Amino acid sequence: MSPSSPLKIVVVGSVAAGTSAAAKARRNTETAQITVYERDHDISYSGCGLPYFVGGEVADIEELTPRDAAWFKARYDVDVLTGHEVIAVEPGARTVTVRELATDRTFVDTYDELVLATGVRAVVPPIPGIDAPGVFTVRTPSDATAIRSWIESTGATRALVVGAGYIGLEMTEQLVARGVQVTVVEALDHAMPRMDPDMSARVDAELRKHGVDLRLATKVVGIDADDDGVAGVEVQGTTDATGGTERVECDLVIVSVGVRPAVDLAVQAGARIGVTGAVAVDRRQRTSVERVWAVGDVAESFHVVTGEPVWVPLGSTANKTGRIAGDAMTGGPLEHRGILGTSIVRVFDLGVAQTGLTEVQAREAGYDIEVLHNIKPDRPEYLGGKPLVLKAVADRASGRLLGAQAIGASGADKRIDVLATAITYGADVADLFHLDLAYSPTYATTKDPVHYTGMALTNAIHRTAPLITPAELVRRRAEGERIQVVDVRSAKDRARSVVPDSVHIPLKELRRRAGELDPALPTVTYCNKGVTGNAGQNVLRNLGFADVANLSGGNQNYQSFEAPSA
Repeated sequence: MSPSSPLKIVVVGSVAAGTSAAAKARRNTETAQITVYERDHDISYSGCGLPYFVGGEVADIEELTPRDAAWFKARYDVDVLTGHEVIAVEPGARTVTVRELATDRTFVDTYDELVLATGVRAVVPPIPGIDAPGVFTVRTPSDATAIRSWIESTGATRALVVGAGYIGLEMTEQLVARGVQVTVVEALDHAMPRMDPDMSARVDAELRKHGVDLRLATKVVGIDADDDGVAGVEVQGTTDATGGTERVECDLVIVSVGVRPAVDLAVQAGARIGVTGAVAVDRRQRTSVERVWAVGDVAESFHVVTGEPVWVPLGSTANKTGRIAGDAMTGGPLEHRGILGTSIVRVFDLGVAQTGLTEVQAREAGYDIEVLHNIKPDRPEYLGGKPLVLKAVADRASGRLLGAQAIGASGADKRIDVLATAITYGADVADLFHLDLAYSPTYATTKDPVHYTGMALTNAIHRTAPLITPAELVRRRAEGERIQVVDVRSAKDRARSVVPDSVHIPLKELRRRAGELDPALPTVTYCNKGVTGNAGQNVLRNLGFADVANLSGGNQNYQSFEAPSA
């Protein structure tokens, strides 16, 4: 670039990250020449909204594609060329080779700065029959339009969804809303693979509550089709040693087993690929190749808690990283500060949210952790409050909050955002109690579930009120350890369900009957949700019982943990 020549920016990809990079670059400079190449015909669309178009909650696909090339040209003076695929990159010469798909014409363009916003590709497993009519992935507006058209033109009434992650569950909800009978097949033993099994068990139950045939620890081994399209799917249990299969009749298949970063151009350019399989970048989104940037789902990020490389494809991250790159290449100061993978999905009547490390991830990262299950109403029950389940994970050594998961009919979004903010700024769990959160009985309880989470975790870490999870209790008992479990609930509550092999001593009788227990044995108290169990725990500790833990989340959490997975 000569001193008098304008900066020439080429962006490959025009969804969230690419358009964010172009827009931010233009905001920083009026002189740059900015061109965006997009192989598809839709740009800057809401990929997360696609299932809701299929279900009819979004009436018109144009509501998800509100901006076109003409809008970008008028607003930002950015040239967006749809139907143009970049097929080669030559970083030495700073050129890209572009194919115009409508004419098959190819041409070469030059750049000073190249932004790779190539996104992801849907994973399509090598299943026999995967190419049959009526089998779809869900990634673009064209995909969503094709699925809705298939349902309306064929009258499809039975669908099989492969994969119980975010898109799979959103599609399931929306298909049920259309009156379609849905079977969900998931290779793991629980839905929501990014959540801990003891929390996702509630998602499993919610799916079944709404008539979904959920097949866990199951894989698809074949898809059958006739002249009208897909007719059935052969499934097999992943633990089935006999190799036997079962046929599930269906006339629509949604494949949502995940996505992979589309790194082909980055590899061709010589950019380093990170340990996650996405393009390695620095905090300004620069790749290892000079003047080549990577943003959005194709780029690797790093975790706020661990500092380690991580890849979590989310629209929020895509917008953020695109803006950072657009700023950095035009002289701005922005740098990426990492992600927590914060996310939320609606599954019928539940909001399902998470942030930071799960229990499994925290253990794998080497943390000595404290785990809390906190079941509280999202607001007072006299104003319609419903249970909100919060699971939080903290580092015993530092007291730092590491991660949280929340599931409830309402309020999960608010609490997970508060906790994500706390984790981002390195909060100790004790800090949560001191947060000055908004209170009104129409929105929250006086002591918010976030406050309770901080209180209980602080007490557990300092061993003034230790906790034990259902999983740990079951494991220790299975290993032969003698643990006396004390149910401090009323007889009426106990009649509904119990933790096996537990002694029933209601809290009001515990002081008088404590002599029936062995103070030398490890003891676990429990109630319905945890509060009365904690009161019983305090009574026994004050009476000289040295090792007393409260069952995290009480009997409700235990029953959810013990619920059959299939």
